[in-house]
Amino acid sequence: MLIDPDNLSKDGCLHLLALSETNQVDFFFIGGSLITTDNQAGIIKLIKENSSIPVILFPSNSSHVDTNADGILLLSLISGRNPDFLIGQHVLSAPVLKASQLQVYPTGYMLIDCGRQTTASYMSGTTPIPYDKPAIAACTAMAGELLGLSYIYMDGGSGAQKPISAETIAAVREAVDVPIIVGGGINTSDKAKAILEAGADVIVVGNHIEKNPGFLAEVSSIVASYNLSLNVHR
Repeated sequence: MLIDPDNLSKDGCLHLLALSETNQVDFFFIGGSLITTDNQAGIIKLIKENSSIPVILFPSNSSHVDTNADGILLLSLISGRNPDFLIGQHVLSAPVLKASQLQVYPTGYMLIDCGRQTTASYMSGTTPIPYDKPAIAACTAMAGELLGLSYIYMDGGSGAQKPISAETIAAVREAVDVPIIVGGGINTSDKAKAILEAGADVIVVGNHIEKNPGFLAEVSSIVASYNLSLNVHR
């Protein structure tokens, strides 16, 4: 579950924590492309006090590093050509991360055009990979893996009109061996299932849970069924 600290009150957070424990959320990703409040530290503290689910930072810049979390997705925006988000912010945060106890997850972050400009693309000043160009996505992910990145995160962005296509996810799955994380526009059970079947290892839900908390149970059921079928086939 991706939590935007700007959009969550204490009561709302506690409600989500209860739902997450019941529905077996694996990780909380916390952060966003534009953080306008100082809520993040309080939200992390609240989660740590009330849940055993790991808190993984999803930072947009070096100022959002919080050493009270469990880990951090060290995102290199490999779909774009803005050096600040390829390596610049990482240089600023490296001394803090090196001295911390945070588990660092080196991640190739790929924005995919899913119907509208998102906060992530605007704030980063980068052009997303076209929706219908799976070969570009596959080669970009392949380059990230060859550079030594341990994860690929494909994101349609907050409020995406549609999720990343199954064709694009399948192409990336074929191109790399590292785990694939997919988020953006996942607001129905069918979409979640299609993304898993295309090859995603982790699916990320956020905005739609805030509007429809019951959706979390639907996604949890799909993931559990999918994992069970994988184990049976093994």
